[in-house]
Amino acid sequence: MGILHVVMFAFEPLAAEVIQDVCDRMLGLKDNCVHPETNKPYIKMGMGGKEDSPEGRSGGITHVFISEFENEQDRQYYLKEDPAHLAFVNSLSGIVSKVQVVDFTPGVF
Repeated sequence: MGILHVVMFAFEPLAAEVIQDVCDRMLGLKDNCVHPETNKPYIKMGMGGKEDSPEGRSGGITHVFISEFENEQDRQYYLKEDPAHLAFVNSLSGIVSKVQVVDFTPGVF
């Protein structure tokens, strides 16, 4: 297993359609982010959903997404250079009120 990238959002008060559009576009990054050398998608896995923990400790976070990268080079390209990802991030102004990002490599402590 590679590097897991966890992104968590809290949204501004908005219409459900706007929030659904952001969620669809976030999940679409798995197919829309292509490697500059292979011209193929490089995100190994992408999933997400609405927060539904009964513990009441979400801190306002309402939606969670997980992506998996094969290696550090792919993650760095995604974060710093991938035009699809960067355009998505730039589109969130005024829509997302809080973002938390946590990455980890399973089993590495």
